[in-house]
Amino acid sequence: MRIRMLVQMPPGATRNGVPWPDEGAVEDITTGEAQHLVASGIAEEVEDDTSPAPRRRTKKEAAE
Repeated sequence: MRIRMLVQMPPGATRNGVPWPDEGAVEDITTGEAQHLVASGIAEEVEDDTSPAPRRRTKKEAAE
């Protein structure tokens, strides 16, 4: 499943021993892991790399 990271993970954070992709980066990862990240608001699903960049959420939207 292709996802786009919506947040920058903390410095030094790794996923299976590999640094997390940067905010805005598109990556192919396993479906289960991708669904968890999307449900958590950390990433969004993308169909292809030409999708527009994500809209930044405001603090108010994030709190809703």
